Amino acid sequence: MTDARTVRSAGTREAIMAAAERLYAEHGLVAVSNRQISEAAGQGNVAAVGYHFGTRADLVRAIMGKHSGAIEEIRQRMVEETRGSEEVRAWVACLVRPATEHLATLGVPSWYARFAVQVMTDPVLRAIVTDEALTREPLRETLHGLGGCLDALPAEVRAERGDMARQLITHTCAERERALAEGTSTRQPSWDDTAGALTDAITGLLLAPVTRRSPAKEART
Repeated sequence: MTDARTVRSAGTREAIMAAAERLYAEHGLVAVSNRQISEAAGQGNVAAVGYHFGTRADLVRAIMGKHSGAIEEIRQRMVEETRGSEEVRAWVACLVRPATEHLATLGVPSWYARFAVQVMTDPVLRAIVTDEALTREPLRETLHGLGGCLDALPAEVRAERGDMARQLITHTCAERERALAEGTSTRQPSWDDTAGALTDAITGLLLAPVTRRSPAKEART
């Protein structure tokens, strides 16, 4: 009896996460209620989300964690192949390709990339997800390896360009996922080609020259 109950509970959790991911991706985090998620997951009890996950932040963390586990497995494999490299592009690929490779396995339609955009635009949830992501060793090693190739950049420039790179990856993947779901044309023919384009663009971004600010401009900022 206990095993059957455990299986049912796990199935309910999976159904809730799948429904929440889709609804959050399509409508945004604020616009979706726990009642809507419960109904979309086929749960007669409208309190099912709270019972199984607690807060919205806990639900979002569970969804992100489910995908992040698969992504970090891919990243670990790539890091092991890249370890010791001093090539910026090689480490950028470790940053980009795990996400696109995972997205390619989800089929069409998928919602994870658009869900991730919604999360990353929420200041509270973004902080939670980012802090947790930085505890994962494959990502930490990727960022360390990339940082070691960019020692010539001032720390504030590296941080700023890192923010730009994250936005570029997140939004480019979300736009491709949306186009695939809607059956409209995409910029690249495959997720692999999308990863290549992103890797090229981010490598160029990170290696771009830094314009020295004039004293007058610095005083105004």
